[in-house]
Amino acid sequence: MNQSTFRQDDARKIDSSSVRKVYVCILIKSMRLLIIEDEPDLLRALSRALREDGYAVDAAEDGEDGLYKALNQEYDAILLDWMLPIMNGLALLTELRKKKSTPVIMLTAKGKVDQRIEGLKAGADDYLTKPFDINELRARLQAIIRRSAGQAQNRIIIGDVTVDTWSKTVSLKGTAAQLTAREYALMEYLALRRGKMVSRTELFEHLFDENEDSLSNLLDVRVSLVRKKLGADLIQTRRGHGYCIP
Repeated sequence: MNQSTFRQDDARKIDSSSVRKVYVCILIKSMRLLIIEDEPDLLRALSRALREDGYAVDAAEDGEDGLYKALNQEYDAILLDWMLPIMNGLALLTELRKKKSTPVIMLTAKGKVDQRIEGLKAGADDYLTKPFDINELRARLQAIIRRSAGQAQNRIIIGDVTVDTWSKTVSLKGTAAQLTAREYALMEYLALRRGKMVSRTELFEHLFDENEDSLSNLLDVRVSLVRKKLGADLIQTRRGHGYCIP
């Protein structure tokens, strides 16, 4: 098996060490994802790989649960399998598009052109045929998240701070800043929405997954650490409203 390729039959062979070997120099990713996939081994392998990349990841194993989560949580992107129990991916996508425009990448063994066209017409933003290369999935995720935020360029310059959304790095006056995955996620999310006030609730929903307590002080700690590393005035707070980068 090519180490960077995920197949439904051999996902069970991937343990945490082999996932790390897939991409030795792990780039820090960000944002919250929903993976809707009914094959348990593939779902676990994908979730583990993307969490190690720094994404907050929620998972669903059938279309009904997947649609419920997609409609009731805010996600930066959804990875959606076509063949799902209870409700298939195409039906789920059709229902989702009636209420939300969350970016969706379809992951499926259906590789014929007319089937891909059907998925795209139903509202999919992108399409990957199984087996797929994990690095290609990473690149496509970056691209659709960036596009959905209205950011065409990879580099966002804010005074002395530069955020590179491709390499997932931040520099201060040309020197690389040592940010953790969550700190980078916070910085990128606010930089992509520069000038806009982002509520605490929205930030928590996009930076943390369903297993973490929204009442904790995790967000406050991350904001404080970013300010120490990049400047006290970079992220501004408006009490009762949230945070912004002016």
